[in-house]
Amino acid sequence: MTRDQGTMTPQAMTTWRSLADVPTSLGPTIVTLGNFDGVHLGHQAVLTRMVADARERGQVAIAMTFDPHPKAVHDPAHPPVLITGTQDKLERLEATGLDGALVVRYTLDFAQQTAEEFVVRYLVEGLHAATVVVGQDTRFGRGNAGDVETMRDLGRKYGFAVEVIDDACAVSQSGRRWSSTWVRELLESGDLRAATDVLGRHHRLRGTVIHGDALGRTIGFPTANLDVSAGMIPRHGVYAGWLTVIDACDNALAKPLVDTRMMAAVSLGHNYTVGGSDLRVEAFALDAVGIDIYDTQVALDLVQWRRPMLDFGSLEALTAALDEDVTWTRQVLSQGHDSC
Repeated sequence: MTRDQGTMTPQAMTTWRSLADVPTSLGPTIVTLGNFDGVHLGHQAVLTRMVADARERGQVAIAMTFDPHPKAVHDPAHPPVLITGTQDKLERLEATGLDGALVVRYTLDFAQQTAEEFVVRYLVEGLHAATVVVGQDTRFGRGNAGDVETMRDLGRKYGFAVEVIDDACAVSQSGRRWSSTWVRELLESGDLRAATDVLGRHHRLRGTVIHGDALGRTIGFPTANLDVSAGMIPRHGVYAGWLTVIDACDNALAKPLVDTRMMAAVSLGHNYTVGGSDLRVEAFALDAVGIDIYDTQVALDLVQWRRPMLDFGSLEALTAALDEDVTWTRQVLSQGHDSC
């Protein structure tokens, strides 16, 4: 099957941004739904098992997710801090082997559907579900009135099977349940090694490279200043990480660098030494001094936290500290801690 026919290739995941985009010829499918923030190992375990079941049954494996996050719509004054942006979430969903993902625009009108209206419109008529996979704590429909038993009742009424996720596949070897909450705790504490273990990959920030105040250039450490558009900001401090140009945009000089990973010493926080009051995310590419990546879209994959942001009292002391940070970064990234 090809994308030109409105269906899917087995090699890539098709993304639909509305129900109207879903081909009418789709089906039968096995569908699961959720926010999948971070697409951590618990999510991955469920999704890869679902994909395997779909292959065995001759079904198409679909994930349904939401953008923006429902909490951001219901309580806009207190939006949730998301581990990943939508693009990274979709890439990580694709890595599990899913055939397709439906990204539903979440609105207050959408939230007013009853549980049955939602199931009929999206799962039965829209995605042609033969099987629906849900967690024990699944809630859906107006006022979150629908639960697992509701889904089972609707499955009997409309002719689809309901499978409830086995808690065992959502629990780590330590005995703690894999969760986005756990990842956030680790990122807030700066424990990037442990966060990597839960995510199954390094934590990523995405954004655009913008012009800064050029201080780094004057002291021998020219940095790429990142205007972060996606990814949770972790504990402030100095990190070892990887800088990758995702899209050169209109910067012709950056085109040869697209998809090249570069070792980077990352500074995330306030530059107290020079009285900085704004949050800065800056990356010094160790072996690519002099590159021009302004206005490009980049990713920062954070590997390990080194130290907090400090006031060194002078530019000389700051420069000496940065020298040590760069040496440490090279050691960390050269010792095989970049395998994810």
